[in-house]
This record gives sequence, structure tokens and C-alpha cells, in this order.
Amino acid sequence: MNDYVYQAPREWTRLHPVSPLLGGWVFIGLLLAYWVHNQVPAWVDGGDDTFAFFDRFPFLWLVLAALLAFAATIGISIWQWSRTEYRIGDDAVYLRQGIITRQQRQARLDRLQAVDVVQPLLARIFGFAAINVQVAGGQKSGVELKFLRLGDAEALRNEILALAAGVKQEKVAGNDAAPTTDATVTPGVAATGTDATTPANATTPGTDADGTAASSAGIRGHLAQRAGALSNPEAVLSGTEQFRTAVAAAEEREVYTVPLKRLLLSILLSGAAITLLTLPFVGLIAFVVFRVDVVAAVTAFIGTSLVAIVTAAAGLLGFFWTRLNGGFGFTAGISADGLRLRHGLTETRRQTVPPGRVQAIRLYQPFLWRGQDWWRITINVAGYGEDQESVSVLHPVATREEAIRAVWLVLPDLGDPDPYGTLGHALHGSGAEGGFTTSPESARRVDPFQWRFRGVRATDRALLIRRGRWERELFVVPHERTQSLGLTQGPIRRALGLADVVVHSTQGPVTPVAAHLAVDDAMALLDAQAARAREGRRRQTPEQWMSAVGLETGAGHE
Repeated sequence: MNDYVYQAPREWTRLHPVSPLLGGWVFIGLLLAYWVHNQVPAWVDGGDDTFAFFDRFPFLWLVLAALLAFAATIGISIWQWSRTEYRIGDDAVYLRQGIITRQQRQARLDRLQAVDVVQPLLARIFGFAAINVQVAGGQKSGVELKFLRLGDAEALRNEILALAAGVKQEKVAGNDAAPTTDATVTPGVAATGTDATTPANATTPGTDADGTAASSAGIRGHLAQRAGALSNPEAVLSGTEQFRTAVAAAEEREVYTVPLKRLLLSILLSGAAITLLTLPFVGLIAFVVFRVDVVAAVTAFIGTSLVAIVTAAAGLLGFFWTRLNGGFGFTAGISADGLRLRHGLTETRRQTVPPGRVQAIRLYQPFLWRGQDWWRITINVAGYGEDQESVSVLHPVATREEAIRAVWLVLPDLGDPDPYGTLGHALHGSGAEGGFTTSPESARRVDPFQWRFRGVRATDRALLIRRGRWERELFVVPHERTQSLGLTQGPIRRALGLADVVVHSTQGPVTPVAAHLAVDDAMALLDAQAARAREGRRRQTPEQWMSAVGLETGAGHE
């Protein structure tokens, strides 16, 4: 473990100098693709005319043009990097950037929703990370910093979470930002602190005198440090490297992990896998029964070149790779900071969601998972947006016990004297058992297969909405996280005396709707849920969550 102490900068600091070197490679890649296009036989790319424009020029000219474009891009990136700075204050993370027009953005810590430390594969090998600070206020309202040393990213995350939790750092004479403790930090492991001080004339730990987030030895020293870190490749690949940071990470308690065998089996039991496996049989039937030239039809659709075939195969296998990459090594834990999620194969992501920031939960069970009683659990977190389902997963493939435990992570007090029984009825029940309000028999005309399996029930702390006969779904919305409510009723449902109650949440993959209720039940639910939401917002505090999950209030950060 490196003895260097990392600290989040209180003064304006640049990103790591490697950041501007990440751009411009698209021009080299385009040149390489053109060269390959000219070297391979026609059956590989099918005589694709994508590069026909470049055939007008000598190859040497193209090389010079690509090198000039690459150099210009790198130069602009370096200029932009020199004009991009960040720092942390007691109330926000600040980012200022811009070459011609300068702008300053801030992510207010009192609106903090999540903090993610992200490492693509190459960044993980070389010890860099991006940090995403998500705050409430819509998309692009947060701050993203690419790239910092992993130790700097960990130090920044720790201090952001400590300040968001209301932890105030002591002031040292001559350096307001200097800490009084340093700590050993392992992602997902408890940290311990020892005494340390920073002289008044010293540069901020983790930065050079010019405000650059690099050690005194610069990039060369960092590479030497990475050579030592790679002697333990397991820690590098699993994202469990240890660093000493000025603010200790809150102690973490692991709650569950996802076995690789279960993850792979869940992918094989997905609808996409079954569809892919049945395609050859469909082709065989089309050829034998209907005399269809299947090969000609497929090649006419995707093309005959190797590039087209590989592209089509990549498109078909994209779903499986997304599920494998997102669920690999999935681990969930709790700390005084909130939920801790760690996952990823080629790109590792360590997410921290503070208490009370999860807006809604969806538990989904595909038909092929019913035999194993597995559930996929996703959440809405303000700031992530609906186009980021891969980072909104609370559990990629949970057993029933783990599914209940995942709900407990977000909502440790369900507000029901028998939470396990209530969740059991919500996951597997039908009709009015368990106290659920169900769809009336008139809903059979518009929903003949699953009207008996629809239901809604409110506990003291959350609203539960279930649906599905073959594919089951359960929505859990904490009362205090209800954004607004709506009642919808089309002409057919109006004639049948039915209505839908829509529970509006923040943008995300979870959209709770209590569909096909009797009009009187829908109106009663609308009024009662609005009152419960007001009361929930009045009484909810992070300390309640910490106490309910067995964490001491104020514990964790040194």
C-alpha cells in the first residue's frame, strides 16, 4: 500500500495531466480502418464504399491529415484541460471550465443523490478513475471529473460524503482545508485513522504547487507507483486497492454478493437467449415447410461481408454482454454514507447512494426465472436519468430472500407489523389476500389474463403496487419520495368504471402505475397517498435510516 496521503482539494485544481491525452485517437483509428479496408479482400468488407471519398487522395496525404488532426485535437484538449479546474467547498463541489466562454458549475451537497467512482479497463490498469457527482435538479445537473488518480478520486468521494452527512472538518492554522486525520481506505472495507497535520506552507496533498492533481513525481512517479500496484493484479481488477486518504471512508458492512454461476444462468434463462436459440429452428421450419431460402434472406438483410456478419452478431450479443458486464462481481453493502454498490467486468463502478435518495424500487421476475424465484431489482435515483438503467440496478439477479433484503436496504422500516408476510403477498399473491386493493371484475374485459394479480396496498411507510401473471412486477415507493400523483381514464375504462393512478417519480427505469382500479378506489388512493406523502416528508431523516439498519448515528467518518 502506498503511504502517500490523498486529500480532496479546497483550492482550484486541474484534472490529471493524462486527461487531455485521451482525445484525438479517433483520427488515428479512422486512418487505420481505411488502411485495413485497402488491404483486406473484398469478401471481408463486401466492397463497402464508406471510404470512397478517401480514395481520391494519396495515402501519404491522408496520413499527414490524420496526424495534423490528431495534433490539433490534443493541443485543444491540453488548452481546455489547462482551463478546467475543480475544488470542493463545505457546501458544494465546484467545476469551472471553458476556453472562450468561461462557466462555473456547482453540485450542491445538500442536494446530493449519488457519488460514483468509475474505472474503464485501461484506467483501472493505469490507476485512474472518473468521479460522477449526481445531484437533484434534472439531467446534467451534476459534476463529472475525468480523470483523476484513483487515490484522489477516493479522497474526493470520502470528503463529499462526509460533508453531505454534516461532518465538519477541523481547521488548522494557516490552511483551512487541512485535515487532522488521515486514513487507510479500501473500497468496501473499513478505514482507520492516525494523527497527521499539514504545514501552512505546504501544497494541498494530492496536488502539485501549480494546482495539478498529480504527485510531486508527476506522471513518471505515478507510473512507477502503478508498477508496484500491478504486483497485486487481483486487487487492481477487483477494485479493492488500498489508499491513505485524509478523510476516512465510512465503515461498510457487506449485505450480499452475486455468484457468477447464478449470473450466467440468469442470462441463459432470459428471453433474448431463448429467442436466439430458437432462431435456427425457425429457419429450419421455414426452409423445410415453406421452401424459403433462409441463407439468401439472411444475407440480403445483413449483407455478405465478414464485417457485416460480425456487426450483426455483435448487435445480437450486445444484450448478453451488457448484463454480464454490469452484473459481474456485484456487491452491495451499507455504511453511514448510505448504499454502497460495486460491480463491473471491463468497467468497474463503485456507487454510493446516501440515505433516503432512492425514489422508487421495481422488482421484476421474467417468466423463465419463476422456477428459480429470481428477481431483478432496479431503482430510481435523481440525477441518473432514464437512459442509465445499467447504473440503476440494486440487484441483477436476487433470490427471494435477497430481494427482501434489497428492499430492506432502501426501506429498513416498511411500516408494517409483518413485513416479510406483506412482501410475500406482494411478490407472489393474488386477489385481496394480504390486504391488497384489487381490480374489479369489470377489468376482465380489458385485462383478461392478469386482472386478478393486480393490487395496491399502502403501509405506514411505502406504497406497494403489484401486477403480472406470467411476468411479475412489484413497485415500492416510499411515501416521502412521491413526487406527484395523477389519475388517468380513457373512454373504454370510463365506461367500465376503471381508472389508473400514476405515481410520478424522478426520471429512471421505474414507472409505478396502479392500473385498472375501480374509480372510487382510485380516488381514495389518490387522496390518501397525497396525505401520506406530506406526512412522510415531514418526518423522514437520514438518522432514522441509519438507526434502522443498525448503524450508529454519526459513525463512520473520522
